[in-house]
Amino acid sequence: MRVFLLCLLLSVLPAAAHAAIVQQDVRPGIPANAEYLAGARDKPAVLLLHGFLQTREFATVTSLASGLQDAGYTVLSPTLSLNIPNRRQSLPCEAVHKHSMDDDVAEIGLWVDWLKSQGYRSIVLVGHSFGSLQLLAYLTTHADPAVKAYLGVSLIEAQIGAGSRQALIAQLEDRIQNKQRDLVTQSLSFCQKYISTPQALLSYVQWDQPHVLAALRQIPVRVKLIMGDADSTLGQGWLTALRHIRVPMVVVHGASHFLDGEHEFDLLNYMLQFLETIPQGTPR
Repeated sequence: MRVFLLCLLLSVLPAAAHAAIVQQDVRPGIPANAEYLAGARDKPAVLLLHGFLQTREFATVTSLASGLQDAGYTVLSPTLSLNIPNRRQSLPCEAVHKHSMDDDVAEIGLWVDWLKSQGYRSIVLVGHSFGSLQLLAYLTTHADPAVKAYLGVSLIEAQIGAGSRQALIAQLEDRIQNKQRDLVTQSLSFCQKYISTPQALLSYVQWDQPHVLAALRQIPVRVKLIMGDADSTLGQGWLTALRHIRVPMVVVHGASHFLDGEHEFDLLNYMLQFLETIPQGTPR
């Protein structure tokens, strides 16, 4: 694996605030990048993931990364490649999407491995929106002892609009079985027209509310959700369903999907309270 440190700012920043851009090949010919903010070695490292089709430059992510760094935490904020070499811009809905949940999960695993290669033995996964879902998918198939906890901000299921999910899944499975590779146009998340291959689309579509709830019950790490009760993007009854399974959760009154404005401070404070309870591990 090739790993590069670019734009190193060591000469002007104190030791606890070193920043760098990290790049590694996530698949042959597909390099991806992340921002690395080095913090105190006696605190857990945070892997912070952006939402659907976005980058680490998304405002919610950059605000959280800055706040966590100010509190002394190491933060690694990757931009998922979505099968685009060294992607630095958000991907439009109308693009042809050949990336899958499996690809996203594999990349998350590589970034966890990168943090471990830097000596971190206590890692907390933090995601916003669809990033929370992708981290949850990672945790259902990976049991890495270095990953101690999961914090999902504005966790959502893979939304597909008003159509029948069962019918869509059956249609996609039929196309895959018959080796039909024609692109499919479907509503997904905030995209009204999301264009993808049947197999790649199915990898996301299957993450409906029951699938997400089942994953929350089974992942082998500490869990915390931070949600806003004014989040208009949530599916019907989603907060009620989360409460029903008794997942540890804070609901911020009046907060939107992005927990922005006056709620930025609430979000960071709840996050810091959770991080203070996570074992430090033994840094190498």
